[in-house]
Amino acid sequence: MSRNSSKGALSRRAQSTTSLTGAALGGMLGAFAVALTVAGTAVAAGPTQVAQSQAVPKAQPPAPGLPVLDPAVSPCQNFFLHACGPWIKAHPIPDDQSRWGSFNLLAEDNQALLHDILEAAVKAPTPETQKIGDYYKACMDEAGIEAKGLKPLEPVLSGIQGLKDKKAIAPLLADLHRQGIGGLFRFGQQQDFKDATMAIAVVDQGGLGLPDRDFYLKDDERSTKLRDAYVAHVQKMFELAGSKPEEAAKKAAAVMKIETALADGSMTRVMRRQPENRYNMKAFADFTALAPSIDWAAYTAALGVPPQKDLNVANPAFFQKLEEVVKATSLDDLKTYLSWHALRGAAPMLPDAFVQENFNFYGKALSGAKQIRPRWKRCVAATDNALGEDLGQHYVEKVFGPDHKKRMLSMVADIQSAFHEKMGTLEWMSPETQTKAREKLAAVQNKIGYPDQWLDYSLLEVKPDDALGNAARANAFETKRDLDKIGKPVDRGEWFMTPPTVNAYYSPAFNDINFPAGILRPPFFDFEADDAYNYGAIGAVIGHEITHGFDDQGRKFDAKGNLSNWWTEDDAKRFTERAQCLVDQYGSYVAEGDVKQNGELTLGENTADNGGLRLALAGLRKRLGEKGLAEKVGGLTAEQRFFYGWAHVWCATARPEARVLQAKTDPHSLPEYRVNGTVSNMEDFAKAFNCKPTDPMVRGEKACRVW
Repeated sequence: MSRNSSKGALSRRAQSTTSLTGAALGGMLGAFAVALTVAGTAVAAGPTQVAQSQAVPKAQPPAPGLPVLDPAVSPCQNFFLHACGPWIKAHPIPDDQSRWGSFNLLAEDNQALLHDILEAAVKAPTPETQKIGDYYKACMDEAGIEAKGLKPLEPVLSGIQGLKDKKAIAPLLADLHRQGIGGLFRFGQQQDFKDATMAIAVVDQGGLGLPDRDFYLKDDERSTKLRDAYVAHVQKMFELAGSKPEEAAKKAAAVMKIETALADGSMTRVMRRQPENRYNMKAFADFTALAPSIDWAAYTAALGVPPQKDLNVANPAFFQKLEEVVKATSLDDLKTYLSWHALRGAAPMLPDAFVQENFNFYGKALSGAKQIRPRWKRCVAATDNALGEDLGQHYVEKVFGPDHKKRMLSMVADIQSAFHEKMGTLEWMSPETQTKAREKLAAVQNKIGYPDQWLDYSLLEVKPDDALGNAARANAFETKRDLDKIGKPVDRGEWFMTPPTVNAYYSPAFNDINFPAGILRPPFFDFEADDAYNYGAIGAVIGHEITHGFDDQGRKFDAKGNLSNWWTEDDAKRFTERAQCLVDQYGSYVAEGDVKQNGELTLGENTADNGGLRLALAGLRKRLGEKGLAEKVGGLTAEQRFFYGWAHVWCATARPEARVLQAKTDPHSLPEYRVNGTVSNMEDFAKAFNCKPTDPMVRGEKACRVW
């Protein structure tokens, strides 16, 4: 969900949250970056025909929102292909995408709406639309950007080249980080894990140009080829910036050496999933002793952060490695490294040669896309990233009314009530822990559609002819707003996604669930569809986010959002044993070739999928009652319609490169496993489709269940 794992300052969208889908990594310009995709979704190849022993529903959708079904594939053999096979055949991946699914289609529709809003803002600006119109207009001004060349970035590059000694790196880094340019580490604010009412300073690992540490350290053929492609890309970017090929090659090698060393000191994604691994409060003086080559007092002063008594050092070992890197690396190579990150971050707002080269690596080599997305789509995304709650107000007026919010809140109430009741049926959890779990559930804050109070962008300067400057100022605005929170009470009304976003999230520190208006449209929330379909779709998403408060990470936070062990020792042990079943199940699924899913990395999301779907079904039963459940629509029972709603939101396909990238970096399982892995653990699914105990979609005694 965050903009960039290597970005300098930790933005408000990089808080401790757990989202419904993953997000690829952007650069200085966030959502404008070519590599960005809306949802971390991918599937296997097209449907295969299997023998059937069950009665299979007809191919035509029986109600609004339901997909066309494949009668040649039994739901008990492969529910994903049965429900999504025709969709996949009808929706080939566009050349400008690395993956394509229901998420993407909705995001495209949302982008078209935003495009209309922004075009109107450019043609007929009003006081309310001037800023978003000017940002979009500047981004779309390709001729102006081409004419300026590298001049807009020259002050940054000159500042880097003007470094006289390593002591001067600290204030320069602060300036780069303020503008959203990554380098060496990240600094920002977070809620205090031990006092969720307050915001504290945090410093964390960062500084990488590849998506994850393992891309630098693994020796398999795929990783080696990708590293070679990355070095070639860095060299080409330096050549575009004016370096001769031989000089650019040396610079690329220097960048790779520094980033590899930083990767070696970085925690793995699995390690970072455990919040206690990312919470290490230290006195400021003790922290500075880890990496004394950086003048930390000068860095924070240049950022405008008051002197800190203490702060959270998310990964102390990383800063010991950082000290080694800074001491062992020449000043010239450090300049080269910082220049690379300036080029990388700014590339999408530079002339076309930089844009295309940026896409060649991050879009093609890394993600598998065949061509770059149209400029207007990238500029819509960039405007949403920079002015999301300004643009979002106009979006909400068009798509999200009070009736939608009312119906959503009724579903949330049903599902929370079902969870409250289910806790009393859990034989593995003691009454003592159940009481505290219910207290946490009752304290969950429900945020639907958009914030109660919109952000004020009046202090952000936007010019209609300064694309790169606008991006830098937007990042600086966001950085200042973020850093100003340090030492102050937390604003629990804040959102970490913009209203048009096709996603949802749970925050363990806020103990809240958040559903932007962008996802509250078909196929997730179809106002014309019946309850059975909607509870299987958006209802399961609601259950998913609520369950995150009780997954292997969320369960470690109490009702107030504090990192606190409220479990009995025996209950915690039984939870871990049940969770291991999911680790083993999903870790056995193949992503692509010899690459398997990481069961530990995806544990939280798999726990939420399995728990959320069960809770949504229980909520539907509360809503419909026995009579409503018995009613058929188009020959389908309410429970069958419910499961089709679940499958429909995950219909998707992806290129091999995207599947590998997701398996290695994303905590979400691939879509076919989110569907099949989940329903195969549910006896209710087997009953709904009259599956046999030996069918692939029936795990029977091997079924995993936590909640």
